[in-house]
Amino acid sequence: MSSVLNSVDKRTQLVGENRLELLLFTLNSRQTFAINVFKVKEVLKLPIMTSLPGSHPSIRGVASLRGLSVPVIDLRQAIGFPKPREEQSEANLIITEYNRSTQGFLVGEVRNIVNTAWTEIQPPPKTTGRSTYLTAITKVQDQDSDAIRLVEIIDVEKVLAEIVDYDVSISDNVLDDSLLPILQGKKILIVDDSSTARQQVKGTLSQLGVEVIECFDGLMALNLLKQWRDEGLDVAQELLMMITDAEMPEMDGYKLTHEVRNDPLMKELYITLNTSLSGSFNEAMVEKVGCDRFISKFQPDLLVGVIQERVRQLL
Repeated sequence: MSSVLNSVDKRTQLVGENRLELLLFTLNSRQTFAINVFKVKEVLKLPIMTSLPGSHPSIRGVASLRGLSVPVIDLRQAIGFPKPREEQSEANLIITEYNRSTQGFLVGEVRNIVNTAWTEIQPPPKTTGRSTYLTAITKVQDQDSDAIRLVEIIDVEKVLAEIVDYDVSISDNVLDDSLLPILQGKKILIVDDSSTARQQVKGTLSQLGVEVIECFDGLMALNLLKQWRDEGLDVAQELLMMITDAEMPEMDGYKLTHEVRNDPLMKELYITLNTSLSGSFNEAMVEKVGCDRFISKFQPDLLVGVIQERVRQLL
């Protein structure tokens, strides 16, 4: 399976070009699912696990990988599929890094990697409801035939949020009470395709008294900003800042930032990248595309610190 991931470093170059590569897999069903390759550390056959009594039902146990204890999440069970009667022979473990933590996802067959553009990634139909575990869908050609396969991209942040308790509260020593009157009514645009991630950010920002405006992807955000621009509004004055995810259907956060920075009437907008992708790479991308700050998800205190820092800059 190492051959599937032997050029991940090269694939990171796709980020910022509005392209991505998806690792396709099954959950012992006919459906094909995917996650972004950039969040995958390795893929291996299911190792021996140690059970954890009293843990979340979707936690199958802990695997020891080169001295690191990695929790194993049964992805099939986590997204609501019935548990199979017995372990399938093609079971694999996808080791990922999200939100500064490492975890393994137990899946079925790991198929292949496909290269695609974010413009080919679409949000799931609205009829799927708020409880869906999908963040997007796309279509790819089957590697063994000319058939077109529907691929469902998992909202991993939603899966993790239901297993790990993310605290949205702000520490007492972080909040500067003297800034709260200034923050009242200030507008912040948050751009993220994950409803769970948006709720986490909103939960923290609501404690500051700011007005939150939501967009579900980069293209939606760019169109909104252009609409304000065309109406004669000063975007940089209208918004305290824009907080954007990196990975989103139709237009990613890097491309969104690039478009804003190359518009003379919008280029002064303060932009914070808030993503679960790895920190070291994003710090380089922040400089490349022109983001003002980078925050790895989900850190309420750091998020509030960035907002307060921005307010102080404007005083």
